[in-house]
Amino acid sequence: MSFPEIITENKSIQLAMKNIRSTSQTLGLVPTMGALHAGHLSLVEESNKQCDITVVTIFVNPMQFDDETDLQKYPRDIGSDISVLKQLSVDFVFAPSPEQLYPAGYGLSVDVGPLGRILEGRFRPGHFSGVATILLKLFHLIPADIAFFGRKDYQQLKVVQQIVKDTNLPIEIVGCPTVREHDGLAMSSRNQFLSPAERQRAGCIFQSLEKAQELVDNGERSAKRIMISMRQHIYQAKGKVDYVALVNPETLQPTLDLTENTFAVIAARMGTIRLLDNRLLKVSNR
Repeated sequence: MSFPEIITENKSIQLAMKNIRSTSQTLGLVPTMGALHAGHLSLVEESNKQCDITVVTIFVNPMQFDDETDLQKYPRDIGSDISVLKQLSVDFVFAPSPEQLYPAGYGLSVDVGPLGRILEGRFRPGHFSGVATILLKLFHLIPADIAFFGRKDYQQLKVVQQIVKDTNLPIEIVGCPTVREHDGLAMSSRNQFLSPAERQRAGCIFQSLEKAQELVDNGERSAKRIMISMRQHIYQAKGKVDYVALVNPETLQPTLDLTENTFAVIAARMGTIRLLDNRLLKVSNR
C-alpha cells in the first residue's frame, strides 16, 4: 500500500480508524481546507513528532463561509497537497466530498455561544458555527488522541478548545506557533491572491503587532492608545482595518489597561484580501 492512504468516504475512514484504535498507536489529526503551505506543514511535522499515526483532512467546508463567492474562490489543489504530504510521510489523507459530510436532509448546526459572536464572529456571522459543526463531525469520524491547530487563527483555537471541553471529547487540542514569511506576514492560503504591491505592504500587519509590544515595553498600558497606534500603522500602508483588539488570552474579552499579558488580535484587508494575525503582548510589572 502506498502512503498516504487517500480516503474519501465516511465508512472507509471509520473502518481505518477502528483498526488503528485497536492497537496501542497514538493518533494525531491535522484538519485543513487544503492549499497547504508551510504553516500547515509545521502542524503535520508536530503531529508526526508526537503521534505514531497522522491523519490530515482536506475539506473546504461550505458551512463556514458567509460569502458564496469567497467559497468558490478558495484555492484548491489536492494533487499538489497530497504530493507534499507524501514527502512528510503522512499515513492517511481524508478528503471527502461535501455530499459525504452534508448528505441530503442534513440539519445539525452547532452554536458555540458568545465566544463565536465576538471579533471574527461579528464580521463573519455563522463562521464559527460552521467551524464547530465540521470539527465535531471530524472528531467523531477520526477519534484522535491529539488535534493540531495553528495559533494564527487564535479565536478558532479557543473555540475548538471550548467545544471539546463542553462535549467531553477525549482529545487534546494543541496550538502550534504561527509560521511567517520573511517580513513577518503570517502564512495563509489567501496570501497568494495579494498583488505584488499589496504583498509588499502586507508586512505592516506584523509590524503593527511588534509596535504594540514596543509601546508596552516602553511603559504604555492604555489599550486604547496602543490600538490607535496599531491602526495608524496599517492605515499608513493603505490597509483597511476590520478590527484591532487587545483581549484577555483566555476569555477574549476586551482589556482596557494592560496589567498582565494580553493578546493583540487584528483583521485587516490589503485590497480585497482579508488577513488575520495576533501576538501575545508581554507585560512586565517590574
